[in-house]
Amino acid sequence: MRILLIATNRHGRYMNRIEARPLPIGLAYVAGYLDPGQHETKVLDLMFADDYLAEVATAVKDFRPDIVGLSIRNLDNGSYLDPQSVLPITKEVTGLVRSISEATIVCGGPAFNVLPRECFDYIEPDLGIVGDGGETFAGLAGRLAVSQDYRDLPGLVYRDNGEITFTGERSSSSQMKPPRLEDLDLPKYSQAGFGIGVITKLSVFANPAPSSTTPEQDADWRFVRPIQEVVDEVRDLEHRLGLRKFFFIANGFNVPLDHAKSFCRALIDAGLTIEWNTGLAPRSCDSELIGLMKQAGCSLVIVGDLVIDAYDADLLNDQLDQMRQVCRMCEDGGLQYTVGQTFGAPGETSETVEQKLAFLRGIHPAVANLRVGIRMLPGSRVTAQARAEGRTFDDSELIQPTFYIAKPVADWIVDHLQAEAGHNPNWSVD
Repeated sequence: MRILLIATNRHGRYMNRIEARPLPIGLAYVAGYLDPGQHETKVLDLMFADDYLAEVATAVKDFRPDIVGLSIRNLDNGSYLDPQSVLPITKEVTGLVRSISEATIVCGGPAFNVLPRECFDYIEPDLGIVGDGGETFAGLAGRLAVSQDYRDLPGLVYRDNGEITFTGERSSSSQMKPPRLEDLDLPKYSQAGFGIGVITKLSVFANPAPSSTTPEQDADWRFVRPIQEVVDEVRDLEHRLGLRKFFFIANGFNVPLDHAKSFCRALIDAGLTIEWNTGLAPRSCDSELIGLMKQAGCSLVIVGDLVIDAYDADLLNDQLDQMRQVCRMCEDGGLQYTVGQTFGAPGETSETVEQKLAFLRGIHPAVANLRVGIRMLPGSRVTAQARAEGRTFDDSELIQPTFYIAKPVADWIVDHLQAEAGHNPNWSVD
């Protein structure tokens, strides 16, 4: 089978003057599951394309694929100030492929996982995969190659007698195979972001959510890769592809703390000459870890905020204190960091806004990203809160950028934050 995998994401993440274009690491891992002895695989990334439809048309006509896999990274750009759905690009690509090819079109990716039925209905592929798509996509390709029934595969979405069918069972991978990165423009990605993504562990919170916590115990992780396996993968990417800059995807690198320290020591012992970045949870951190991270080659961390109800003053104070401690550990240890802070959670008032701004004024990040509102998603706390406050909408409407902002601050929060950012050149408002 000839399989064309297309990364449809063309949106970067903007923080002040920093533009980060995320490498399609999920699609690269999916490609790694495909047996080269059974399938000829080509990866097409649209991120840097000048004319992405022309590149798709050329690839389809030249490669003549039997299967086209489309990866959808985000539903939208996540910006309250300039909301843009990114799904129309994938729909355009789907329509173009169908107009010039009889290939089976399969959709998947993080955005598809959030609203699989709605995305399927909007994009109109032949099939969709919900969950970790590597093993299921490889199994699907194998069955299509011999015209075997595939509808018992986990995580599959398809039309049956005109109705969209999804069993509700998410696909999952029992192991992680090395990603196929050779078809991606790695030099451009190295210069346009935080580094080449390498997954180290993933939490039970598989879907992007507007409100989340970070797992504290091993039982809360749905997938933890052996440390040596990750080190070996990084060593291979360094030696084989000449890569030197990485981003470790970990849903909170510092949790659990002992695991993070062991990981750093393994990198140090391996003698790798790399630079890497990662995200820190705003807790479960100490100065020893910061020192080990620096010694192991870490150059920047993203300190994320925990979005909690501002109704609880004690929880808010505790959160800000935890974030402050982590930020100061980074400053004392000479580790550069960025920080995020969300405004507009349930219970937000002028007093809680000022608490958060006072926190930001007291630290010295490379970039502070002030996020306005919380993106509402099906099943989330803020979605339930919005309904409790009288907003009427169906979950299917959340396929479009839809934000929650607490009523007491909604009328003035944007102007207020922009005015504050005007006095702080390393602050950005999104």
